[in-house]
Amino acid sequence: MAKKDAPPRWDRKMQQRLARGEAAALGELYDRFASLVHGLAHRVLGDERAADGITREVFAHVWQHPEAYDPKQGPLRSWVATLTHRLAVQRLRATETAALTRGGGSTEDLERKVRQASVAARADYIVQAMPVPLRTALELAYFQRRDYRQTAADLGVTEDEARRRLRLGLQLLSTAHDAGAPGAPPGYGGAV
Repeated sequence: MAKKDAPPRWDRKMQQRLARGEAAALGELYDRFASLVHGLAHRVLGDERAADGITREVFAHVWQHPEAYDPKQGPLRSWVATLTHRLAVQRLRATETAALTRGGGSTEDLERKVRQASVAARADYIVQAMPVPLRTALELAYFQRRDYRQTAADLGVTEDEARRRLRLGLQLLSTAHDAGAPGAPPGYGGAV
């Protein structure tokens, strides 16, 4: 993005198409973001059926209120992720509050659960949004237990480049605990 006030062209066009009521635009948006939405909702709620419900709610909201997205505030992807996070946390709070009324815990337990779910969802979003070379290096190091030398050989890059990618990827990932995490969608870590 060249300027803060110049969102990607696809984002602006998608919003215009949705505002005109183009069903094909909703299908295209769904194809592009459904896995992100479902993954974030599942990460917060820990329940497949609840994540399915949140996914439906998010796309229904986007369809009914395309004007709610302001391209000047950031990418459409971030707005959709923020909306998903907000709805999933609301659902989690409602579910856990109902459990509290039945005598299943304390408000501190509820807030801890919400914080943990929010950090996990931010971490997922950060990993999905980071550049592919950084994500690939982290995946090799974490899932395949490769050190930086093995990662460099697997990726066909120098050891210095492998270390740089791992360091940058980990720095981005470490921001998941921050309320206003860089790399997280605008408002993504604020009031949950």
